[in-house]
Amino acid sequence: MNYTASSIARELHLPEPVCPSLPVTDLLIDSRSVTYPSSSLFFALETPQNNGHRYIAPLYDKGVRNFVVTHVPEEMKHVTDANFFIVPDVVKALQSLAGNHRAKFSMPVIAVTGSRGKTTVKEWLYRLLQDDINIVRSPRSYNSQLGVPLSLWQLDESTQLGIFEAGISMPGEMARLHSIVRPDIVLLTNITMEHSGSFSSMHDKCEEKVTMMRDCDVVIYNGDDKLIDDVVSHAGLTAKEIAWSRTDSDRPLFISSIKKADKSTTIAYSYLNITDGELTVPFTADNDIENVIHCLAVMLYLGRTPETIASRMARLSPIGTRLE
Repeated sequence: MNYTASSIARELHLPEPVCPSLPVTDLLIDSRSVTYPSSSLFFALETPQNNGHRYIAPLYDKGVRNFVVTHVPEEMKHVTDANFFIVPDVVKALQSLAGNHRAKFSMPVIAVTGSRGKTTVKEWLYRLLQDDINIVRSPRSYNSQLGVPLSLWQLDESTQLGIFEAGISMPGEMARLHSIVRPDIVLLTNITMEHSGSFSSMHDKCEEKVTMMRDCDVVIYNGDDKLIDDVVSHAGLTAKEIAWSRTDSDRPLFISSIKKADKSTTIAYSYLNITDGELTVPFTADNDIENVIHCLAVMLYLGRTPETIASRMARLSPIGTRLE
């Protein structure tokens, strides 16, 4: 998409800017990471530790000319060749802009949420599918209220699939992410009290995660996890469910056996009681095997054959927790 300052103002329901034809290609929240100053849009975020408005003047000196602010700093009020998009909440403006951008595209989008394994599953799915289609995915572990909109901004006309992580730390955050991601497929990895923030219980945290599943086409999760299975079953979802299981052969994806060797694991499965397959991966840790099964469910849903899945799964390798 080609954006200008004028179109950004329309997206944010703001008056026409003083320099309407300036291009906007990059969204910037860190003043230290300017790459294309003349086409960057800087969001002056305010936190308890810092205030992005402090960096507007230095960024202006570097060539940045588009700023989303809550107010124009005193030292910048004389400037006539820059745009200041004044909004009540800079974070919400970032999310709104990214959500509007996402809404312009109809390619399928996968949202990966859960307590652990999000980055690994997202990266493995990218590796497993990149030979077939053009994919945009979250950079590194960009899964926060800021990271998700920055990730969505990468979507363009050539994108055939989006894969985005969605992480939360307090109630209400997932609803905001859901409104901008609009996922077609939601994969819930697991629920633990790790990074629980303001959640009082795992049940509350799980309910918040399941918010991402509203209005999507299909949800994927571990049907043997009693907490997740209970919350999903009581959520009133309309989506198709691919709940995988090692104990219930009536589940859409039944894992009939998991056999570990010294440095590899062989997994046999049945999908929809129609497709049978087997794959071997170079992992033996339980969390890696769980992540592999999540990816298997996505691959099967997307129509990849057992032979293709087995071949590509065999080439997987570990992913750093934060891709550092």
